[in-house]
Amino acid sequence: MTDLSTNTPFRLGPLAVGTPVVLAPMAGVTNVAFRQLCAEQGQGLYTCEMITSRGLIEGDKTSLSMVKFAESEKYRSVQLYGVDPKVMGRAAAMLCGEYGVDHIDLNFGCPVPKITRKGGGAALPWKSNLLAQILNETVKAAEPFNVPVTMKTRIGVDEQHITYLDAGRIAEASGCAAITLHGRTAAQHYSGQADWNSIATLKESVSLPVFGNGDIWEAADAIEMVAQTGCDAVVIGRGCLGRPWLFADLEAAFAGRTDRAFPTLGEVVAIMKRHAILLGEWLGEERGCIEFRKHVAWYLKGFRAGHIARDQLGKVSSFAELDDLLGMLDPNEAFPTSVLGAPRGRQGTPKRVALPDGWLNNRETPAFIDPDAELNVSGG
Repeated sequence: MTDLSTNTPFRLGPLAVGTPVVLAPMAGVTNVAFRQLCAEQGQGLYTCEMITSRGLIEGDKTSLSMVKFAESEKYRSVQLYGVDPKVMGRAAAMLCGEYGVDHIDLNFGCPVPKITRKGGGAALPWKSNLLAQILNETVKAAEPFNVPVTMKTRIGVDEQHITYLDAGRIAEASGCAAITLHGRTAAQHYSGQADWNSIATLKESVSLPVFGNGDIWEAADAIEMVAQTGCDAVVIGRGCLGRPWLFADLEAAFAGRTDRAFPTLGEVVAIMKRHAILLGEWLGEERGCIEFRKHVAWYLKGFRAGHIARDQLGKVSSFAELDDLLGMLDPNEAFPTSVLGAPRGRQGTPKRVALPDGWLNNRETPAFIDPDAELNVSGG
């Protein structure tokens, strides 16, 4: 269990991370600009968007463009996704040898239908032999580079098909450095409440570090998760959308301090500008502003920004335009404490998991592994 009484760095294999906090990969969000912005707020391990193994080794331009890191990033952390063990091994060796990656996380938690209906994402751990093959090949490929490999999974496909305890034992046997558990099934998607008891059960069942994920909206939630489950680190996803300063709160909380950030609207505006500029440095001004649009509603959640300003900010395409529009906002408006502890980002409702025909009939490796399962969709 993480010791909250000291400032001893959290360790993941050879990596010494300042606080036991990991940024969850999120498609279209955790690019180099957002990671840099979060790291400026507090210490942690900041993981890039998910990259598909096949796209990487086949030289797909989109996949290659995502393997980009800022000079200031202490550790290069990548989430890799795939369904073919040999391809995953080749991709891991490529990331370690050609891109100098320091950490590889494997995604077995994505509940998106176009992924699971091909046997990928959160559907894959049901095939325990295939999961073991993928983990073994990836760990073996990363071992010569002393790069730790971790995996992320969910409780199971649904309540009738639970996989997380088997996944933990397989991860342990393969030499994984840690396992992250999102306390929901694939059928739940992001609905309802995460089951932290499953994280505690997994922690009791394996000797490797367990990272907890699900419903951490505030730093106090992270501390409570550690206290309830004994997990070794927390993984932050939707809670940081439009709130990169959450990592400052987390650093303070894990150091035993009670201070936390309640930025005024003017301070939020400064962070918004910084975010847009970082995106512009990576993508160019116009494209960076277009990418920034999706973050506007998250940043302004709870503030009294007029609908006209919000609408126009959602169409911004230049830094000058962004400055003008943000200048319309009241810099002295206090942070809306009413939004604290509230879910952010996607939620939705439970759904029947889309799976290949006969997928649940047995847990043996399928005779055919569908390469179309490797789509550029992430989450978990």
